[in-house]
Amino acid sequence: MEKEGYIEVTGGRVWVHTYGLQSKGIPLIILHGGPGSSCYSLQVLKALAPDRPVILYDQLGCGRSDRPTDTKLWHIDRFLEELGQIRQALNIDEVHILGHSWGTTLAAAYYLTKPSGVKSIIFSSPCLSAPLWEQDQKKNLQMLPADIQETIKRCEEQGTTDSAEFAAAIEVFSKHFVNRLEDKPEWLEQKPADYRNAEIYQIMWGPSEFTVLGNLREFDCTPQLKELTCPTLYTCGRFDEATPDTTEYYSRLTPGSSFHVFENSAHMPYIEETDEYLTVIGHFLSSVEKL
Repeated sequence: MEKEGYIEVTGGRVWVHTYGLQSKGIPLIILHGGPGSSCYSLQVLKALAPDRPVILYDQLGCGRSDRPTDTKLWHIDRFLEELGQIRQALNIDEVHILGHSWGTTLAAAYYLTKPSGVKSIIFSSPCLSAPLWEQDQKKNLQMLPADIQETIKRCEEQGTTDSAEFAAAIEVFSKHFVNRLEDKPEWLEQKPADYRNAEIYQIMWGPSEFTVLGNLREFDCTPQLKELTCPTLYTCGRFDEATPDTTEYYSRLTPGSSFHVFENSAHMPYIEETDEYLTVIGHFLSSVEKL
């Protein structure tokens, strides 16, 4: 059984879809990437619902959620409040959290507010330090053809990151470090273009992946990772923009955490290696519930 609808949060309504309403395990809530993206590509995780409720939601301002025009809403503290309001509305006392990309930023910051009932966290392709992320992307760029590097650098310097040539260069970057599949699933290709909200990304991150100018530019929770005491799993793709070296570094800072690399994936292993991804995540969640 499943249910979808809207929940009132600070600033508007967010769209929430819960799968496996009658499943007996501890609910799993999914925090999508962005900022300003949607949970659309993460819908494959509903396959975990036979064992536990799986909750997908579009953060305020993107996807199927409301699009308020108040730009003061776009900061991490409001997104943390939003997550708490969703838990309260759904009456979720105990919860597993899976964050992907920016969703891991949100997951870590949320746990560090010391909420009750968080049974585990999965950091999927994590971004837990904006400075480290920026540093890694500059290294990743160096693996691309010289003309692609030059285009990205020039467009950033000239403020033309909204140009067609920049978009073409980013497509090359994405084929290396985001999704390496030649033939992407048809349903993924049908994702509505208006599900993204570029304004949120611009305000919180900046005009591009490679230079952080938004209000997350100083975010770095690595000194606090030792405070993560719940069972924790870090995952990434071998070719991920969230690099294996940095992901493993985060794992080493987190007491008792586990670390897994999906060998044939970039930033979207839940799409690129769906079966293995679901197996690894499902096994981790089941092992936590047996503790």
